[in-house]
Amino acid sequence: MATNITWHPNLSYNERKELRGQSGCTIWLTGVSASGKSTIASGLEQLLLQRGLAAYRLDGDNIRFGLNKDLGFSVEDRNENVRRIGEVSRLFADSCSTSITSFISPYRVDRDRARQLHEEAGLRFIEVFVDVPLEIAEQRDPKGLYKKARNGVIKDFTGVSAPYEAPISPEVHLRTDLKSIEECVEIIYQYLLKEKLI
Repeated sequence: MATNITWHPNLSYNERKELRGQSGCTIWLTGVSASGKSTIASGLEQLLLQRGLAAYRLDGDNIRFGLNKDLGFSVEDRNENVRRIGEVSRLFADSCSTSITSFISPYRVDRDRARQLHEEAGLRFIEVFVDVPLEIAEQRDPKGLYKKARNGVIKDFTGVSAPYEAPISPEVHLRTDLKSIEECVEIIYQYLLKEKLI
């Protein structure tokens, strides 16, 4: 751990909030592969930006091309992947942007740690459970990952050979087999309005 570093104070969150006219928060979309997380996150980001709001999407696949390219898919690497995203999303939220993350993030303890990180900073963390029956996710399987997992090509695949711990009490619960992507985006948007986060 580095010892020769100094924390430099910035504008306070409340000062940034007043200057930007927007609260910061993190929308944390979690669910199995092919549940619709990335598509919903992309639609929400687009909607918020079209309304003149600051928003940025952190996507599971995209982050692994850069920030987390050194991580694999072991339990330890998945934990570290979520820890880093928790830190980055907190920074975006602290800047008074709406940070939108779309990661499987299969373990409750890791999502709870990300929530705690935000709450300790006085920032809102909204867990969104993007829920779909596993058989429907497998039917969608746009990347062919479930097929590879079932054939033993991919080891430790969430929902097949590795666990997914569903949220117990998410702020928003979406069933993407019952609602369209547009409806799901609108549900999150209305939640943000109701909570006066936008």
